[in-house]
Amino acid sequence: MMLMRRMMSILILTLLTCTTVWARHIRGGEMFYKYERRGPNPNESVYTVTVKLYIDCTQQNPGQLDNSIPISVYQKPGNNLFGSVYTANLSGSEFIRYDPNSNPCIVNPPTDVCYNLRFYTVEVTLPDSPDGYTLSYQRCCRLDNIVNVIGSGSMGATYSCEIPGTNRGPLAPRNSSVRLNGNDAVAICAGTPFTFDFSGLDPDGDSLSYTLCDAFVGGGLSQNGNCFTCVSPNPASPPPYTSVPYTGGFAGIAPMGPDANINPRTGLITGIAPPAGGTGQYVVTVCVSEFKNGQLINVHRKDIHLKVSDCNPLRALLNPDYAYCDDFLVNFQNEQVNPPGTIFVWNFGDNTPADTSTAPDGFLQHQYADTGVYVVKLKAILAGQCVDSATTLAKVFPGFFPGFTTLGSCVLNAIQFFDTTRTTYGAPSKWRWTFGDETTLADTSQLRNPSWKYNSTGQKRVELYVESNKGCRDTLSRLIDVKDKPIVTLGFRDTLICSIDTLTLQASGLGTYSWTPNTNILFPNTATPLVYPKTTTTYVVTLDEFGCVNQDSVRVRVVDYVTLNAGPDTTICRTDAVILRPTGDGLQFTWTPAATLSNPNVKNPVARPTSTTTYTVTARIGKCDESDQVTITTIPYPGAQAGQDPTICFGDTVQLNGQIQGSSFNWSPPNFLLNSNTLTPLAFPRRTTSYVLTVFDTLGCPKPGRDTIVVIVQPQIFANAGRDTSVVVGQPLQLNGSGASLYLWEPSTGLNRNDIANPVATLNNSITYSLKAYTPEGCFDYDTISIRVFTTQPDIFVPNAFTPGKLNNNRFKPIPVGISTIQYFRVYNRWGQLVFSSNDPNRGWDGTFGGQEQGADTYVWMVQGTDFTGKVITKKGTMILIR
Repeated sequence: MMLMRRMMSILILTLLTCTTVWARHIRGGEMFYKYERRGPNPNESVYTVTVKLYIDCTQQNPGQLDNSIPISVYQKPGNNLFGSVYTANLSGSEFIRYDPNSNPCIVNPPTDVCYNLRFYTVEVTLPDSPDGYTLSYQRCCRLDNIVNVIGSGSMGATYSCEIPGTNRGPLAPRNSSVRLNGNDAVAICAGTPFTFDFSGLDPDGDSLSYTLCDAFVGGGLSQNGNCFTCVSPNPASPPPYTSVPYTGGFAGIAPMGPDANINPRTGLITGIAPPAGGTGQYVVTVCVSEFKNGQLINVHRKDIHLKVSDCNPLRALLNPDYAYCDDFLVNFQNEQVNPPGTIFVWNFGDNTPADTSTAPDGFLQHQYADTGVYVVKLKAILAGQCVDSATTLAKVFPGFFPGFTTLGSCVLNAIQFFDTTRTTYGAPSKWRWTFGDETTLADTSQLRNPSWKYNSTGQKRVELYVESNKGCRDTLSRLIDVKDKPIVTLGFRDTLICSIDTLTLQASGLGTYSWTPNTNILFPNTATPLVYPKTTTTYVVTLDEFGCVNQDSVRVRVVDYVTLNAGPDTTICRTDAVILRPTGDGLQFTWTPAATLSNPNVKNPVARPTSTTTYTVTARIGKCDESDQVTITTIPYPGAQAGQDPTICFGDTVQLNGQIQGSSFNWSPPNFLLNSNTLTPLAFPRRTTSYVLTVFDTLGCPKPGRDTIVVIVQPQIFANAGRDTSVVVGQPLQLNGSGASLYLWEPSTGLNRNDIANPVATLNNSITYSLKAYTPEGCFDYDTISIRVFTTQPDIFVPNAFTPGKLNNNRFKPIPVGISTIQYFRVYNRWGQLVFSSNDPNRGWDGTFGGQEQGADTYVWMVQGTDFTGKVITKKGTMILIR
């Protein structure tokens, strides 16, 4: 037992030890340096190198909180290890965390946004070199379960920096890297707008450009028996370094999805955080490019893990200023998604009766009466306790139309760009061009009309951001085509003239022109020379754009006369249209008479003659012309008259009477027609049907004449006089007939009226009425009702026996006399079990219960009804079921 306890203690100690050394605690880092002075030897520089590590605040194991770290130096271009590995010692540490109380209006604020910052510093002396150095530090491991990285818990990180060489400038080795701002502990709530500051200051005053980029892998896990140990390689592996594997939907340039981006000029990441289902840690890396006099001299990297929390902040958030340059109706939107119940109070600053408004959803419109700059204020109020305010400027100056044009297209020459922006108020005052030159990051300008010489051909995406002195701003994007030759645009490439004509050739493009051959041509050094060749000639144009040359050609075909054939004579059906199709080499055409033509000045007009017509066409090539004629003969359509549309009752027959002018005919469809091969067939359709009479002839019109007759069939009538019933002598009985719009009851004995649907009958004797239900068109149907008259008072009669399954007396039911309604009719077996119940006196019991036939026996019944005077009659008794 003691031995077992000792082994268990060793196992637990081993597991605890393994858990400790396999801790995942790295949450980011960066390496930066400061140029201090020249070294003791010629052409040496001394730098202070600092590694800033972000450690998880929950990491308490001293073995994971290093007191020193190794920094490796690799010399470019071969990336060979330079000298010995430097040891950077711990020079400072601090905890930074997000204070949940800093914004009491965040619902369930995050409490675990915390970093343990540890700084490691070492002084490094390096000789100046042409290509510079890469300094690296690698460490395992990152946090487990990072949202945008696969297998993050067993993956390390590489933090590096670059010291430029003299190839980037004689003083480039004296560079100091950018220092990024350190406000890293912020609350980022899922699915809401956020801002994270990656901006920095460059101690040398260099220009900075910010991009999102890949995080690097470095270090890993080393297995010793059953234990895994985080490894910090010494020396670090040489560059280049490998990107971490991002999960689907994420990448180095989109580490928090497509809705969050970095401003390349300010270093601010803004956008919408991943939605609630994507809460957790995200690896985000930024690369800061330093430019000195337009020359890239260094790229600085910062890698940090950002926490997206399940929280919802209250915030009044407006853009710094709004420029409304379309019209006076402007849209305002609170840019922050706020908790439910938030009220937004606006003040639009124009001192009108409608200059304030309350909008529950943070979005509204406001109509300004005039131009101007207005101070707009917004308050977001939650539950009367949390209040946030924002102020912005609304610059209302409608009428802003950005645009630009270009001059030139050759890769060998600078292309000129011209701003053509138009404004109703104010004038353009700021410009920022991006020329889309993929070979450089310096393809920008802030001039109004700049020029740019491209380094490669192809389509370039040119963007112009333009802003007026009234605050209107817009960005215009357009593709331009950069070619190795200037663009020659010709008005036409192939044309036809008459030998007595003179023609103006047309070309456009930037540069000087020359045309060949130099015969029968005037002004050959212009874009629009005059030519008068006597035979077919190809003229070649050469365009010279400052030494960039291109050629194109125009073929001028020459004829001595016009060929023309107006086409064959044609026969058509009168009122039909026909396209006239002349042949020949004419360029312009004129037709007469023009009255029945769609356009008398085109080659192929549409003719719609009302009678036989001869059309004359004249074709021209310059000063030469020719004429010809074509005759269109019109023949009337065959005549067809199907007759007037008849209306018949359902099931009736009607005779059709067609008339024709032609040689043959047919009716369609032939369904429900007798003698359909005659002009007088009999039609007996069951529903409304259209019959088409089609007529043909042999006079020349190839199309048939048609007419349609619609046989309208009235719906079938179903007369209903009601169910047979019983009454007592002198009892008024309301009859209820249905089935049509007109009615006739026969005989009229005892009826107050016999020509309505619901007469009242008062009878002394039994009678059977016949009801005729009919329509104004004469369609009708009959039904009858038998009324049995008793000389007793109102009562309910019940038989004392019945025989289910027989031909007669096979249902047990009450016989109400003078009874207006039955409340219930119930039947019980000898054990008091209810076997039948109904309030319909005509239904009756069929002798079954639960689908089973009941045996011959004595049964008890109960019935209750109300007579026409309102008196309630209740009766009970027994009956015998006989089988």
